Amino acid sequence: MQAFYSDQFVLPLPAGHRFPMAKYAMLRDAVAHHLPAVQLLQAPRASDAELTRVHTPAYVQAIADGTVSAAVMREIGFPWSEAMAERARRSVGATVAAARSALRWGIGASLAGGTHHAYADKGGGFCVFNDVAVAARVLQAQRAREGRSLQVAVIDLDVHQGNGTARIFQGDGSVFTLSIHGEKNFPFRKEAGDIDVGLPDGCGDADYLAALDIALLELDQRCNPDFVFFLAGADAFEGDRLGRLKLTPAGMQARDQQVFDWCLARGIPVVLLMAGGYGVRIEETVALQLESFRQALHVWNKLQDASRTPRRRPSAHSP
Repeated sequence: MQAFYSDQFVLPLPAGHRFPMAKYAMLRDAVAHHLPAVQLLQAPRASDAELTRVHTPAYVQAIADGTVSAAVMREIGFPWSEAMAERARRSVGATVAAARSALRWGIGASLAGGTHHAYADKGGGFCVFNDVAVAARVLQAQRAREGRSLQVAVIDLDVHQGNGTARIFQGDGSVFTLSIHGEKNFPFRKEAGDIDVGLPDGCGDADYLAALDIALLELDQRCNPDFVFFLAGADAFEGDRLGRLKLTPAGMQARDQQVFDWCLARGIPVVLLMAGGYGVRIEETVALQLESFRQALHVWNKLQDASRTPRRRPSAHSP
């Protein structure tokens, strides 16, 4: 299984900044140590042509040259720097590469990604560019050149609603957005997606998994996707500083398994993205994300076993 990283681009954040920049390198080290079967690859750089499939040329240029307004940077939550601009491109590049890998092998992953608060013309909530939206458009354009279409579903289980993704794809039947999030959590002004499930503060494992089961049933009824982006945010965990839900590690594992099983049963390629995670103890966030990778690798192994199993030739007496 291929997984793409961009943690070598570290933002020069001020002391005490609440964004857990260190978790990305920690996750890569953990995957390398515990899951050596995962092929870790450096993320390519997203091009202007790829970014402007979703984002306005003026916004892409402003991020590149640092002329983006102070108000937009405050909404993003990072100070502008060349490292920030480069990291944003690489994060998108990681998701595009992971999505292409998933199309070929059935599953791929990014050690970051899930920057779902970014709109076409602005960022927000630690998200500069919307990697899922760009990757979806890149894959759809690739299929269009082959004379085919690609129906995409976004299963966003970050605790914060994917408002940017929902807004970008509003009214677009080729991309179906499903979000399960904290109803009273950021963003406080939600955008209308195709399926939005707002959960109360303190929601635990049983209620969460029941809501996910119902949402996936509705997705089955309303969409027949060819490809899935799975945002496996670790911020639904009970130990998250910004999450406000109460999922246990066992609940988080069951959540991921439910999504992977849904995709596997339908033969749908899926790309895994880490999205948010702001644990009181950063080690707990990394451990949860490592478990997401462990489950993704299990799916990879199943897919490879299936591809190596020869089909039984029918008997001469078979009907």
